[in-house]
Amino acid sequence: MSSLYDRTIITGGNGMLAKALIRALRQRGVEPIALDRAALDITNIDAVLDVAQERLPTLVINCAAYTKVDQCEQESDLAERININGTANLAAAAKASRVKLVHFSTDFVFNGRSTRPYLPTDPTDPLSAYGRSKLGGEVAVREILRDQGLVIRTAWLYGPGGASFPKTMLDVARAGKPLRVVNDQIGSPTYTDDLAAATLDLLDRNAQGIVHVTNAGQTSWFDFAKAIFEEFDLHPDLQPITSDDWKRMRPQSAIRPAYSVLDLSSFESITGRSMRHWREALRDFHHAA
Repeated sequence: MSSLYDRTIITGGNGMLAKALIRALRQRGVEPIALDRAALDITNIDAVLDVAQERLPTLVINCAAYTKVDQCEQESDLAERININGTANLAAAAKASRVKLVHFSTDFVFNGRSTRPYLPTDPTDPLSAYGRSKLGGEVAVREILRDQGLVIRTAWLYGPGGASFPKTMLDVARAGKPLRVVNDQIGSPTYTDDLAAATLDLLDRNAQGIVHVTNAGQTSWFDFAKAIFEEFDLHPDLQPITSDDWKRMRPQSAIRPAYSVLDLSSFESITGRSMRHWREALRDFHHAA
């Protein structure tokens, strides 16, 4: 019997999240078709349609994205080409192939002025070029695919096999350099393996629309850094700074939301389970690192 996962295409196939999804699918006995940028440029509509015709996917999971938040400020055209046009191309191919597309978005679609965790239905108001480009990708999926699309908003993603905040912190600490980390931005660190498992749980239940998925709990970047060093038994020179301090030090950097915790009730109601706390996930990252 044919399965949703039989011929799963994963774009951005060399990325941190893609690798976690590959591991999760292999645990189910599925060997996905992972396509990196060299194998598929999602900004080329002809290439995207050709791959869909050749590979006949049963599912498309988009992990291809321009995610360098600060660089997006200087390269907003490139960010839009990848995060909006590329996503629209994949949505068009999924529609033509009559298969579901999973697309990952971000907490940065919100302005950070909320006093409670953000619901999927809350108004969006991105503060950065990155946030605007990711919101554009969401809109493309919604307009092109309707109920064939699943948009998963996540936040503060990290895991083995890629660039991430924990890796940066560990590299700097091990190099003996001082660390100044922002203490007035609040969010939820999310472990790639947990997000991958949650994605498959949502697909098992034919989820659609926009769903929020992060690890449970919330913290600041500074307290996240403290937890990382505690987990890895490192004792660097770590001091808190404000977002304004950081902006003065790096005036070209993107503005980030002060509070971007995502409400997980959409995920919980669909799957019937909760996400584990971010601190517990960090322990697994340590063992995997």
